[in-house]
Amino acid sequence: MNFSVLLRCLLGSKKRAAVVVAFWVLIAGLLAGVAPALESVEDNASANLPPAASDSMKARDLVRAQLPGQDATPAVIVVRGKGTDAAANATRAVAAITSALSGTSRPGHVVSVVSAVTAPDAAAELVSQDRGAQLVIVPMKGSPSEESFQNAVDEVRALVSDRAGPADVAVTGPAGIATDTVKVFSGGDKVLLLATIVLVLIILLVIYRSPLMALVPLLAVGVAMRVAETLGAILADAGVITVSSQTASIMTVLLFGVGTDYALIITARYRETLLDEPDRARAMQTAVRRTAESVLASASTIVLAMFALLVAASPALHGFGPYLALGVAVMALVAFTFIPALVLLLGRGVFWPGGVDKAAERSRGAGIWHRIAALVARAPVKVASAVIALLVVLSAGLLGYQESFNTLSGFRAATESERGQHLIQEEFGPGEIAPSTVVVGSQDDLRSGPAPADIAAALTDADHVSRVADPRMGKDGKTVFYEVVLDLDPYSSEALDAIGPLKQATQSAARAAGVRDATVLIGGETAQNADIRSALDRDTAFVVLLVLAIVTAVLVLLLRSLLAPLYLVATLILSFLATLGATTFFTVTVLGDDGIGNRVTAYIFVFLVALGVDYNIFIMSRFKQELRTQPPAKAITAALTRTGGVVSSAGLILAATFAVLMTQPIRELFQFGFAMAFGILLDTFLIRPLLVPAIVRLLGDRALWPARPGTPQTPSTPTSEPPSADVPAARATGSGRLLRAFTWIAVIEACTWAGLLVGMYLKYIPETTELGVRIFGTLHGAAFIVYVFLTVLVAIRLKWRLGRTTIFALLAAVPPFMTVAFDIWARRTGRLPQPAPTPTPAL
Repeated sequence: MNFSVLLRCLLGSKKRAAVVVAFWVLIAGLLAGVAPALESVEDNASANLPPAASDSMKARDLVRAQLPGQDATPAVIVVRGKGTDAAANATRAVAAITSALSGTSRPGHVVSVVSAVTAPDAAAELVSQDRGAQLVIVPMKGSPSEESFQNAVDEVRALVSDRAGPADVAVTGPAGIATDTVKVFSGGDKVLLLATIVLVLIILLVIYRSPLMALVPLLAVGVAMRVAETLGAILADAGVITVSSQTASIMTVLLFGVGTDYALIITARYRETLLDEPDRARAMQTAVRRTAESVLASASTIVLAMFALLVAASPALHGFGPYLALGVAVMALVAFTFIPALVLLLGRGVFWPGGVDKAAERSRGAGIWHRIAALVARAPVKVASAVIALLVVLSAGLLGYQESFNTLSGFRAATESERGQHLIQEEFGPGEIAPSTVVVGSQDDLRSGPAPADIAAALTDADHVSRVADPRMGKDGKTVFYEVVLDLDPYSSEALDAIGPLKQATQSAARAAGVRDATVLIGGETAQNADIRSALDRDTAFVVLLVLAIVTAVLVLLLRSLLAPLYLVATLILSFLATLGATTFFTVTVLGDDGIGNRVTAYIFVFLVALGVDYNIFIMSRFKQELRTQPPAKAITAALTRTGGVVSSAGLILAATFAVLMTQPIRELFQFGFAMAFGILLDTFLIRPLLVPAIVRLLGDRALWPARPGTPQTPSTPTSEPPSADVPAARATGSGRLLRAFTWIAVIEACTWAGLLVGMYLKYIPETTELGVRIFGTLHGAAFIVYVFLTVLVAIRLKWRLGRTTIFALLAAVPPFMTVAFDIWARRTGRLPQPAPTPTPAL
């Protein structure tokens, strides 16, 4: 169906518009009735773990399998006496706490109590050197994500505080940290949503000067958010995607920002069209048709950038994108249908109190944008040089860049867990808050020989090792576990760097002790953070390259140019470096954060590039449209003045919505919110109105190379002429050959994908040969690359509209994504044979 016909069907009259609005309201209501609550399916644990195949996760699994009782989550109680009789105070408090937690009235989730009272042999590990402080370990059963578990931790805290007497006490450890994390997040989403709504409403009222028009984007975002949340909850409940609390918070501000952006773009073009077309229905159809290309390019860029995160092995990145991609896709559909329909349904009253004429007149552009355009036209070299110099200066903040892996230090609210960790560090040493677990596996039984003790003795002499506990033997007798305490802050980069040498020292000690073919793994928070850092470093490089390739491809298809995407992407990279530098300087140097959150850099890059390119898309697509009637110099001036007000308003709203994240008591969200707000403002008020137009002005006719602007036509001149009989036959022949090649490679790509899928089925289900998978996989990969290349060539040669090109490009991408989905399904259902592990008896 032709796009114009579709628009007439949806927006041809008030009745049709009413049907569209009713459809979306009905869909939102039906989904809300069948979907589970989003909070009930959130997974906040896996996002903070390394990849499942990492050594630290293998070590964790071995601890749970080989050591009895390790499935419980421990709460760590630290008790510090006061005054001159601190040791006696601490001893009395520990005795009272142990008695209370061992009695029949103890909280139901408490499994046991380990203290100097119940385990005198462990007093050396549980009592500080000056005996002024002691530790009590309380294993607790159940899942930390359950409300009953969190209530049990609160009961333990209340009981401990009541029995401690004059001593200082705090409950920390994994159980305490998990409970405090939930408390920090609780209520944050409501504050975030309310603050975002109020802020966006105020800005929209200032922009539109009409209450009803200001409510339209908010209603659209509300519908899109409800549909996206319910769909996301259904998919998360089915195990297809994962959703965390941080992802849900970012989804809120993302939809508000993107949704109001799309609403501003469409309604601004609607007001502009009303200058020449008094019929509101036809004016809205024209507005949607003229903005469809840029809005579709914007949404496609964000969605594809989110899907690019699927290449990451880190759960923190891998599970982050699909839910946000779903939200943006739903928002784009709502923007194309619900927003225009609601505006038409409200009629002339949508512009009250100013009226239609004043609203249309404001679309001509404010005087400030005419002055900015004149400045760029007068001195493009000076403007470009000044902006680039400022971006370089801001990038200098990267000199203080460092990352942080300490979850508790990232809370911007006081918690009992953090206070407890500080007490442990002060009284027992920095490494005691998070010991590492060294696992040594052998082919032989180690229960009767001296090897475990010899390895323990050797580990005490390893670099940065403060203490090594007595070895614990696994159930199979072939696996030994050592609790190793480092003399470093376990969350520091120095401690993360020490994991590799510690593993090498253990392997050397095992060989010296005569352990045959020893396998060494290291678990614990320090080892997990080291694996997270390695995975993030590797994943970030892949994601950066893939996102840049996606953005470049979208710009090539939109502008049908090879040069323009290069300088536009270069401005995005400069913007990212300047933003990260400013964020590092403000949060680390000025505010004193331990460092940038370990995932924040990747998040900033993906979002800033995907969203920042939107404003380049809006101005460059308008520039391309203006080239039909004006030379390049005047076209970029017209594009800047006509889009200046609306795009700046959109950028201001998007920056404001992300800035709301700074109200959250989480370091990562605060840093991410600041960076996104700062970076979007850079793109909105420096790069898009100054740097990009200056570059276009300097390049002139070559700005869209290899495309060249034709002879500008007046509005009365026909926009196209019938093809002349003198058109060279070679051109038609060349296009015909290109289309035939495109058709054949499409058929080959489809056939190879079908063969690959059949081969995967034969391999994964009956577990037969993988030769067919390799053959068809290689052919399909090559055909897919050629297919995408020919899609771009055909789009440029035949001047397809972006909508049609995007459809073909997405169709070309379906087979690989289907193959990945099949692979995930096979693994989840157990039909995919897991790779055989390295033959080691302990593992």
